[in-house]
Amino acid sequence: MIDDLIHGGTETNSADALLQAVGSVWISSVLTFSLLYFELDSGGAAARAHHMPTTPDLAFPQYLSPEVKPAHWRPRYIDYLYLGLTNSTAFSPTDVMPLAPWAKIVMAIQSLVSLVILGLIIARAVNVLA
Repeated sequence: MIDDLIHGGTETNSADALLQAVGSVWISSVLTFSLLYFELDSGGAAARAHHMPTTPDLAFPQYLSPEVKPAHWRPRYIDYLYLGLTNSTAFSPTDVMPLAPWAKIVMAIQSLVSLVILGLIIARAVNVLA
């Protein structure tokens, strides 16, 4: 699919096909990174279910503002999906701040992947129009 975006396969010669191909790649990227955050944050889902660390790898707003935190709050997959979506859209952290080195690296990689996907979309769209 990426090869078609770069080299102009027949699947991406129309705007509809281009948007479908790129949408699939982008959504796959968001889902992949959200699962990565879910599995790596604070030792993984099983570790978080048993004991929340005193210093998390990813600082969710609920950690930073205890007055808005429901009792016994723990991040769930939807929180990591939101993190993946906003990081991919804004190319940077929005409300969840990376504290651990691995989190900073993974968020930077996700931003770069999203930026490359956007660059390929624009380049291919210009190529199709020209």
